[in-house]
Order: sequence, then structure tokens, then C-alpha cells
Amino acid sequence: MVGIPGVGKTTLLLKMKEIIQNHLKTVSVISFGTLMFDVARENGLSDRDGLRKLPVSEQQNLQKIAAEKIALQKSDVVIIDTHAFISSPEGYYPGLPEHVLKIIGPTNFVSVSAKPEEIYNRRMRDDTRSRDKITLANIKKELDVQSGMISACAVLSGAPVKHILNGEGKIDEAVDKIIKAIGM
Repeated sequence: MVGIPGVGKTTLLLKMKEIIQNHLKTVSVISFGTLMFDVARENGLSDRDGLRKLPVSEQQNLQKIAAEKIALQKSDVVIIDTHAFISSPEGYYPGLPEHVLKIIGPTNFVSVSAKPEEIYNRRMRDDTRSRDKITLANIKKELDVQSGMISACAVLSGAPVKHILNGEGKIDEAVDKIIKAIGM
């Protein structure tokens, strides 16, 4: 599941996990960025938001290590919480490049979005992260880049992609669409 900051991925994932468990399935929700940060922290990085500022070669290595850990998961359903891209000093770097897709072998992609104004407001309320300054135009660009990146992932992996609009106050509707898309 991919989504730019502020689309409501975390909230959706919590609700999805509960529903999947109610279907008597084991489920693991794994934050790709957290796995990468855990490895980077062992090597001296102290701030998770610093991941995106690392050279691409270091990000690639961290992605490989995280993907290998994810591939070992044994749950009935494994959901990876990640981003379709990372805005790095070099440009937009894929969050799920081909080498990662080959390791994890995804069966489905879910691309979560929301109206740019809703995303902006959600980000402004989130004081738990160190975010770059953002404008509505930047958010629209990020949504476009996300759409292109996740479409490329679907082509490379052969897995379908479901685009979900997570509108304000419509979480149950969004979760129902995701659950159906993944065959639950």
C-alpha cells in the first residue's frame, strides 16, 4: 500500500488489520521505512526523516535489506506500508524499484490518495514528523508522481493496482474497497 504523507494510510491499515483478523487470517503490517530506518540507525542515522536525504546508493542497499526481511514473513496476509517514491536530492527515487519487487513478489498494489486540500490539512495537523514545506501544487505533483510510479510497479510485477480515494470521513468506504480488491 502506497500513499504520500497525509492520505491516511496508517488509519486505513489499522482498520484493515482488524477486518482481516476477523476473517481468521494472520496479518502482518510492515512499515518499509521503519525497517530501513532500523538498519540505518545501526549505522549511525538518528532521524528517520534523514533516510530520504541519504545518497541513492545507500537507500538502495537499505531497501534491499528491508525487502529481504519482508520476504521472510509467514503471515497469511502481509501488507507493506510504503511510499511509491522518495523525494531525494537527486530527484524522485522509486520506493519500490525493480530489485525490491523481485525480492518481495507483490500480489496486489493499493495506491491511496485524497483531495490535495485534505492532504494539506492533515499534514499541517501532524506534528510527529519533520516535513518539508509544502504547497497544494507540490501535493498535486506528488500525487501524479505516485500514480506513475505505482503504475510502473504493476507493469514490472504483473500485479494489479487499485487506486483508492480516502476522502475525509469515508474511511469505512475506502477500507471496504481495499478489502475487496485483495480478495478478502
